[in-house]
Formats: sequence, C-alpha cells, structure tokens
Amino acid sequence: MSSIFSQIIDRKIPAYIVAEDDHHIAFLDIMPLVKGHLLVVPKKEVDYIFDLDDELYCSLQLFAKKVAIAQEKAIRCTRIGVAVIGLDVPHVHIHLVPLKSMDDINFSRPKLKLSDDEMNRIAEKIRIAFSELG
Repeated sequence: MSSIFSQIIDRKIPAYIVAEDDHHIAFLDIMPLVKGHLLVVPKKEVDYIFDLDDELYCSLQLFAKKVAIAQEKAIRCTRIGVAVIGLDVPHVHIHLVPLKSMDDINFSRPKLKLSDDEMNRIAEKIRIAFSELG
C-alpha cells in the first residue's frame, strides 16, 4: 500500500500544497508544531533518507532550501529549523519549522489545531513567496 504522502502526491488525499516540481512536493503539516510547519517530500516513495540515490538526495535538499527561503519570507520567524526523523511515515520527509525559540521544534509538545481557513491562508502566503523566487 502506498504511503499517505504518495496518496497526497497522487491527489487521492487533499493537502495544503505550497510548492511542487517534477520530483518533489512541499505541503503544510496538518499537525503542526507552529504555524507554517511544512513537510518536503520526494515524489519517489523511499522509506529512509539515506536510501535515496545521491541525485535525488541532493535535489531534495536543494528543493527544501528554496521552500525554506519562501517560508521564511512568508512566516514571521527567526529562522527555519530542519528535522529529518522518519519514524512516523515510511516515506522520506524533511520537516521545515519556523523558529522563534528552540522549543518550537520540540516534537513532544502538543500540536496545533488550525482551521481550514487559517491553513489555506498560510499555504497561500508561502505559495506566493515561492512563486516570487522564480
């Protein structure tokens, strides 16, 4: 069975997509640590980040960097934190978390529950910032 992320990529499950190219996709985490918390995912379903071939690993990191630059323009924060944990979904994903403090990237803290309208507003701000990067 395909991962939940593959189902998002295939548009079988809705998501707040902020950026996409032929090999990668970025979308809001539906259980965010803070507003604007994103996941960056390769479209190829691979469980463990270090099992990616070198080309996809490097392109994923470069895509994540571009998404993070847009995210930082759209969300008020000090910087963007990066985490790769990979235990909850068997599909490589990079967490990009807007940070104001170290606690903002503490995965044991309670997750936010944001309305659909708020998630759409956040996603749109990041999409616009991403499209402006060219």
